Amino acid sequence: MGTTVVGIDVSKDRLDVHVRPGGDAFAVPRDGEGIAALAARLGALQPKLIALEATGGFETVVAAGLAGAGLPVVVVNPAQVRAFGRALGRHAKTDPIDAAVIAHFAEATNPAVRRLPDEAAQVLADLVARRRQIVAMITAERQREARAPAGIRKSIARLLKALERELASVDGDIDTAVRGSAAWRQTEDLLASVPGVGKVVARTLVAELPELGTLDRRQIAALVGLAPFTRQSGQWRGRSFIGGGRAAPRAALYMAAMVAARFNPTLKQFRDRLVQAGKPKIVAIVATARKLLTILNAILRDKTPWNPKNA
Repeated sequence: MGTTVVGIDVSKDRLDVHVRPGGDAFAVPRDGEGIAALAARLGALQPKLIALEATGGFETVVAAGLAGAGLPVVVVNPAQVRAFGRALGRHAKTDPIDAAVIAHFAEATNPAVRRLPDEAAQVLADLVARRRQIVAMITAERQREARAPAGIRKSIARLLKALERELASVDGDIDTAVRGSAAWRQTEDLLASVPGVGKVVARTLVAELPELGTLDRRQIAALVGLAPFTRQSGQWRGRSFIGGGRAAPRAALYMAAMVAARFNPTLKQFRDRLVQAGKPKIVAIVATARKLLTILNAILRDKTPWNPKNA
C-alpha cells in the first residue's frame, strides 16, 4: 500500500469520494454496481486508508463492500471530523467538501483500521439495533399511557402487547444467532460470567464491539467513549469528562455497572470507595463502567472467565 488516503461522504443515494494527496474527486451511486465500481477504482490506487463517516447505517454496506474487496477501511467519528473541519476553517458544507475534510482528517490522524464484522456478525448487530428500537417504542408508549385519556389507553395497550410480542420474537432470533455460533457462544459465556453482565449486555458487546479483547485498556475505553478527557490550562484545572465513542456499548456498560455496583462484590467495593472519597455518584458509576470494560477486555483477551482475584 502507498500513501494515498481516500475520504468518502456517504448519503442515501450516492458516495462522494476525495483522494489525497492528488485531490481527485468524483461520485458514484450508493448501490451494488456503484460500490463494486468504486472498489475496483480504489483498488487500482492501492490506498493506505479509506475513511468514511458513521451515518446512521448508510455506511455499513459501503464499508462491508470495500472491506470485502480487501481494501483498508475505517469508519470514523462524525463529531471528530466536524471539529477537524472547523479547525481548518471549513465552514461551508456540501457532500464533496465533506469528503475532502474526511480525507484530510484521515491523513492527519491516521486512524487504525479495525476488524469489521463479517456477514453473520452484521446480522446480529442489526438484530441488536432492532431490539433497541423496539424497547424505545415500548418506553414511549408507556409514557403516553400514563397521561392518556381512558379511550386512548386501550389503543396504547393493544400496541404495547404487539410490541412486547415483537420484542420476544427478536430476542429469540438473537438467541438463535448467538447459540448457533460456537465463537459467539464462547464469547457470550465469558462476558456473562461477570456478575452484573446479563445476556442483553453481552450480546450488545458481541455485536457492536468486536474489538473487545484485541486492544489495550486505554484504547478500548477511548473507542467506547469511557476514557476521561482532562481540561487543563496553566494553573486552572477543570473537570474531566467523557464523550464520543460508540453509544450503544457505552449505554449497555453503564447499565451493567449500575447492576454490578449492587451485586458484584468487587465492583461494589470499588464504587463505594469512590463515593466515600467524595466523588459524585455519577462519576463513581462511570468509573465503575470503565473498570468493568477493562475487566471484560482482559477476560476476552485471556479467554478466561470471571475471577474476582484477577479484577
